[in-house]
Amino acid sequence: MSLRPRPGAEIPPLTMRVARASNPHGTTAMWIRDRLDGLWNDEDFTAWYPRDGRPGLSPAQLATVCVLQYAMNLSDRQAAEAVRCRIDFKYALGLELEDPGFHHSVLSDFRDRLAEGDRADRLLGLALTRIRRAGLLKGRGKQRTDSIYVLSAARELTRLELVSEAVRAVLEDVARGAPELLDELVTAEWAERYGRQVRLCSQPSHPVARLEQVGADARELLQRLDARFPGGAVPAQARVLRTILVQHFLVDGRGRFRPRTERDGRPPSRVRIESPYETEARWTRRGDTRWTGYLAHVTETCDDKRINVITDVATVVSSADSQALPGIHARLKRLRLPGQHLVDGGYTSVAGMDAAARLHRVTLVGPLPSSTSPQHRAEDGFGRENFVIDFDQREVTCPNGQVSGNWRDLPVAEPTSVVVRFDARQCGRCPEQAACTPGSFRSLYFPTRRMHELQAKNRADQQDANWRRLYGLRSGAEGTIEEFAHGHRARRCRYRGLAKTHVQHVLTALAINVERLSLQEPVGHSYRPRPPTAFQQYLDARGLPRPLWWRQGK
Repeated sequence: MSLRPRPGAEIPPLTMRVARASNPHGTTAMWIRDRLDGLWNDEDFTAWYPRDGRPGLSPAQLATVCVLQYAMNLSDRQAAEAVRCRIDFKYALGLELEDPGFHHSVLSDFRDRLAEGDRADRLLGLALTRIRRAGLLKGRGKQRTDSIYVLSAARELTRLELVSEAVRAVLEDVARGAPELLDELVTAEWAERYGRQVRLCSQPSHPVARLEQVGADARELLQRLDARFPGGAVPAQARVLRTILVQHFLVDGRGRFRPRTERDGRPPSRVRIESPYETEARWTRRGDTRWTGYLAHVTETCDDKRINVITDVATVVSSADSQALPGIHARLKRLRLPGQHLVDGGYTSVAGMDAAARLHRVTLVGPLPSSTSPQHRAEDGFGRENFVIDFDQREVTCPNGQVSGNWRDLPVAEPTSVVVRFDARQCGRCPEQAACTPGSFRSLYFPTRRMHELQAKNRADQQDANWRRLYGLRSGAEGTIEEFAHGHRARRCRYRGLAKTHVQHVLTALAINVERLSLQEPVGHSYRPRPPTAFQQYLDARGLPRPLWWRQGK
């Protein structure tokens, strides 16, 4: 399917006249066309389509429909119906009133095309460029980031359900492509076990024996597929089943093929498959929150007297928040990096602050994690913060007055820490040894001079009222996270797979931006606050204090 751009497509006069008459104040869809002249042009999508082939639908129109679909929480069928029936949709897309629209399956095909590579990020970047040119987005200002956990589209399975469903998925795959392979394998017992989706009660009967039987069935099925498809060219679902068997079964010392136990050890959650149909989602635990799915990092502007615009969305397999920052800054560099980036303690580290300042000239504003030493947690004894560092003399003095000059930098290209060692003569007879850092002969790691000064400055800034007032802006990201999770149903994945889930998050971010910007006050509008109530007037008349709304400040 090829692309035939529509240069300068205009709104048909009849569509414009009817839309203006029926919606004199406009709608979100009409605002996209009036204020931004559409979010995209067909020329922006030229590289996505081959040169030859049957002409396809306008990708700029399809992308706009996807954004409006997420803004109004519509299904594909409902979005296609809105294109056929709603006048403001026809106005935004530049369609005639009698235009029949398209089949709803076109939206699914377009999202598949959008999920390839970094196209979703580029789609967001193109829209933000159009928003910035319209004067609605400021560069080098303040931005903030927070994360939201996202539940997988697949249901959670027990180990018995997981292996049984993986076997059933392979049987379905083979039955479609090579059913003759199942003639001598599938019996009435197999039909009973795998003839429908596996849904067990909370306490199934004989779970261990049933798991052993399913494991034996899976092993026999894979052996037949290996004989039929030599060279490892088995179907994709068979490869998933093989991985699941390796993770949950083993061959013990007596040659028995049996399920793994706690004593045998199980694979860590970062590699363990939780569903045969959603192989990228992972089980994660953070504090008291446990989920199977992904993590989304949402970044938005937070400048005074401006509409907050989401500038970046990162969808990742659950990991430490600080690992997402380099990618966020690299993507924001295409648009315009913030001068100050407000984040919580999960994103901050001395190395991350230093890298953001050196590579991107971004000031990372957030509290550094406190010391994790046993002495700091117990508030007793000496930790690294009790040692005095002299970077000029390359010496460290311990709390008991012992000085060590055994100083060396780590042998890497850009060292982030130095190692200082106290020998046995200094530590062996020290009366404070029990209260000091652990280890018989102590090798202590300290940050380099630049990072040590950055760490000290950050901890001093946290005591300043201006820093706390600036960092207070970060809490507004919680409202955006709630808008993501509940206002636009982003808590649960609509689709399977990391790439399609990221498309969902990008389209959700664009929908939120369009909603926020379209509802802003017109240029030149004078804001008039709500007049005081009768009781508030009574208090004012008698000079009595009355509390203000928290957004008004003191």
